[in-house]
Amino acid sequence: MHPIVPDRSAFGAPAEHEAGCHHAENQDPSSQHRRPIRFGSGLYGPKSGIFKPPNPWLECRPALLSGKEPAFMQNQQQTAAIDIAEARRVLVDVLAPWVQDLGLSVEGLECDPPPDAESGWQPGAILRMPFSERLCRAGGIVCGQALMAFADTAMVLANLAANRGYRPMTTVDQTTHFMRAVTASDVLADARVVRLGRTMSFGRVTLSSAADRKPVAMVSSAFAML
Repeated sequence: MHPIVPDRSAFGAPAEHEAGCHHAENQDPSSQHRRPIRFGSGLYGPKSGIFKPPNPWLECRPALLSGKEPAFMQNQQQTAAIDIAEARRVLVDVLAPWVQDLGLSVEGLECDPPPDAESGWQPGAILRMPFSERLCRAGGIVCGQALMAFADTAMVLANLAANRGYRPMTTVDQTTHFMRAVTASDVLADARVVRLGRTMSFGRVTLSSAADRKPVAMVSSAFAML
């Protein structure tokens, strides 16, 4: 009797080639004509021998599901520096509508060290969040929730600069140390990528009051690059 081998394709995983279990003469001939099984945007087939897991970012982007890439991903050159206009397109195409309501603007983008760069220079971005009473809690103080969302968004663009192009990503961790309150002033974010790996990115953000350039908060974060 031949050993009974479970059909692992039913679980969406490629069958392993175990000795004595998966010889051609032991396989059901009909399996050779079995159609590939699709899982969202992934594709698995017994004949292909590959499994491509679905990309959750693609699942929630109707433009990509329709086969049409956002403008900032079309003909993108990963080796060329990304300009501010490209970063602004990312703000529009990627961010949630309520984050766009913050009215953020890109003040600067550094993919390469400037001529006068100091030792230890890191790629990053500088953003501005305009003051609004809608962002203030009691006492006219800009609320911490808005500052944390601002810092998180700034790190997305810092990763854009470090990668020389947009990559889908998700925040893994963000730690914020509030240093002082900010009132009646725009807030500036200086976001820098401390270390960029193949699957993870680590960064820091300094939030400052635009009125006196004094630090408001220090933020450290980690992103998973999808």
